[in-house]
Amino acid sequence: MTDTISVRRLHADEAMTYVDSLADLLIDCVEGGASVSFMLPISKQTALQFWQHVADGVARDERILLVAEYPEGKLAGTVQLVTAQPENQPHRADVAKMLVHREARRRGIAARLLAAVDEEARRAGKSVLVLDTVTGGDAERLYARAGWQRVGEVPNYALMPDGTFCGTTFFHKQLFA
Repeated sequence: MTDTISVRRLHADEAMTYVDSLADLLIDCVEGGASVSFMLPISKQTALQFWQHVADGVARDERILLVAEYPEGKLAGTVQLVTAQPENQPHRADVAKMLVHREARRRGIAARLLAAVDEEARRAGKSVLVLDTVTGGDAERLYARAGWQRVGEVPNYALMPDGTFCGTTFFHKQLFA
């Protein structure tokens, strides 16, 4: 089923054209309970502002934005690689906002996005990746299967979209040439 879905990098000239579709994807995920920094109810304006900020970061070469899309262009998922890091960490990047539309889940899309993150990170000269996710969620198991190493958990680190506390688990991955 995922063979019809392509995963690719959006470059600066096209990132802004995807803002509306990315906003819809974010809203779907937050409404589905994903703890990705946003609370319910999430407005379209809030989602648009977030993705405009991301597109600006892509244009400044501070982020790499990947999308998974159907042949007709509808988005199935996205993930970001935040490459702008402090001066003493030029080899590191953060993986952020792994989102897969509820209708597209359990089809290997997140795993394909993670593989593309690894490729893009290597191209960008990054050898250490870090991320965080909700403790006990499906994504935690996905990252472990993809070779990420669990660092630890912080209880009550964030809020779920409905306002309840959730723990956060931190992971790292060492990329080798």
